[in-house]
Amino acid sequence: MKGVVFVEFLEMVEAQFSPEMADDIIDASDLPSGGAYTSVGTYSHGEMVALVGALSERTGTPAPTLIRAFGEFLFERFHVHHGDFFHGIDDSLDFLERIEDVIHVQVRKLYPNAELPRFEIERPDPDHLRMLYRSDRHMGDLAEGLIRQCIAHFGTPVVIERHDLDDKGGLVRFELSRVQSEMLTFE
Repeated sequence: MKGVVFVEFLEMVEAQFSPEMADDIIDASDLPSGGAYTSVGTYSHGEMVALVGALSERTGTPAPTLIRAFGEFLFERFHVHHGDFFHGIDDSLDFLERIEDVIHVQVRKLYPNAELPRFEIERPDPDHLRMLYRSDRHMGDLAEGLIRQCIAHFGTPVVIERHDLDDKGGLVRFELSRVQSEMLTFE
């Protein structure tokens, strides 16, 4: 995994918990890198698993919940650092439809040896998007967090259905459907 992911994860831990918590999970994880990450470096996915596991143990928060929260945090960090990806887009489904053919292409230019997940995208109509996520790193929860924060960021009313197609989180289908405003009810 690219170091930028580790750097951002530790930023999230510091912001949502404390700098001491970040140091604590690094110390507890016995990492080959020692927890010294650079944005352009490449590190074992196992180090992320160890960090998340250590954070889960210390906070009592299930690892999937932490990984989804990290996906939400990471989406906003992408927006801050790569705002050009967002120009001309004002809808979450339109943005997500571009993940593989536009955004991942640009990410590979920035990080040529990045091993990104793959998305197969289908857009049967303007109000529906189907995303098939594939990754050997089994980070379906991270993908879900990114998708959820994308929807929140754009303020598009969208319902998400998640279908795990394996038992490891490496093959997940997300069905996204725009909710028409006249269908919304408030209690």
